[in-house]
Amino acid sequence: MMNVLLNIVLPVFALIGAGWLARRKQWLGPTAAAELNRFVVYVAMPALLFRIMATASWSDLAQPGFTAAFGIGCGVIFVAAIAQGRRRGHDLADASLGGLNASYANVGFIGFPLCLAAFGPSSLTSVTISAIVTVCALFGVSVALMEWSQNQGSGLHILRKSLVSVVRNPMVMAPVVGVIYGATVSTVPTGADHFLKYLSDAASPCALVSLGAFIGEERQPTRWSKVSPLVALKLFGQPSVTWVFAHMVFHLSPALTGVAVVIAALPTGTGPYMLANMYGRDAQAVAGSILMSTLLSLITITGLIALLGSG
Repeated sequence: MMNVLLNIVLPVFALIGAGWLARRKQWLGPTAAAELNRFVVYVAMPALLFRIMATASWSDLAQPGFTAAFGIGCGVIFVAAIAQGRRRGHDLADASLGGLNASYANVGFIGFPLCLAAFGPSSLTSVTISAIVTVCALFGVSVALMEWSQNQGSGLHILRKSLVSVVRNPMVMAPVVGVIYGATVSTVPTGADHFLKYLSDAASPCALVSLGAFIGEERQPTRWSKVSPLVALKLFGQPSVTWVFAHMVFHLSPALTGVAVVIAALPTGTGPYMLANMYGRDAQAVAGSILMSTLLSLITITGLIALLGSG
């Protein structure tokens, strides 16, 4: 386990720590996290996703068992967290935000570099599928529930707004365009491929530094008792459910099971924070959940990679 911690997990989290330190020391300004995030979301990560999907074969993309195992794991935890929130008297909007908080894995910022280090380049197509499920399906359902709760229009309006939100997300469209390109054009020209590779190589380190800078922002104290149940669902519940479906229901290979479980065990991503700000909800609690889950995942992910095997 120590070898996994030192050689795979710590280098990834050290980049988060570098971003955190740079923000706390004010080497990075107050808008650094947001600007780095925008570069990753709108430029570097779409280039990475497009390149992966444009050069992948259809046999690589045909992973129904993996997609189902990971998707069901997300869905079960999402519904469980919503039910928990409703029992505590939260309205549907806050309960939905809690559901997203407990199930939205940080695939884009941590999943790609971590799985690349732990499982090798062959895992990146599966990670991309996970990113699409998370960013497209899970985030889209959350937007629809927030709209429904706040009664901002008819059912058709809610559906249209959710679809527009998803379609405008470059992390959704880039792999879709990549699949279309790969199906219609045989290869990516050498010059264009070099350009995409340069941007792709910048995606992971910039994403991790951005996340660290975001966590390093000065904020009001967080009520940990409020976020602890969501963090428990995220770090323990989601990988457990995913393992059951990956290993026992769909009988995935050990490698695919490992990728699915490790991605499910990732800490909460920034999607819930963006949604909380968008709808004027308690963004402080979401930020606290991101911070707690990120710190604790250093231990849980190390254990999972050691248990499931690193490649």
